[in-house]
Amino acid sequence: MRVAILTVSDSVSRGEYEDSSGPAVEEFCGAREWSAVASAVVPDEQEKIEGQLRSWADAGEVDLILTTGGTGIGPRDVTPEATAALCQRLIPGLAEEMRRKGVEKTPRAVLSRSVAGVRGTVLIVNLPGSPKGAIESLAAIADLLPHCAKIVRGARHD
Repeated sequence: MRVAILTVSDSVSRGEYEDSSGPAVEEFCGAREWSAVASAVVPDEQEKIEGQLRSWADAGEVDLILTTGGTGIGPRDVTPEATAALCQRLIPGLAEEMRRKGVEKTPRAVLSRSVAGVRGTVLIVNLPGSPKGAIESLAAIADLLPHCAKIVRGARHD
């Protein structure tokens, strides 16, 4: 599976902090033999998030886009809005499962506003901004993602 990873963070985009979530997600993907073919960092600005997601999804060169960051309840957390604005169909069950599994580790997981959806034939999933939260959320749904990617491209359910 071909994956693009988008880190959404004001401080990382300004060079004030090193990105730790994007590389953690890339490492997780590599361990599953998914190819991380693109990565980028953008600030917490809906227009910039949408622009990068649109560029990757519409190019047709990835099967899955994973975002990390901007999913909380802070005033600049707009990744879910950007994702929902671009997706033709949402897949609420994926985000619900990430929150359900997250609550087993921390009650704050219910505050995540992550969404998952489809643009064209590309699956887009929002992950939390912390490396630990991103990996735990991704692990909660990782076994479903290859199947989802095939189905959105027109394969039949097994």
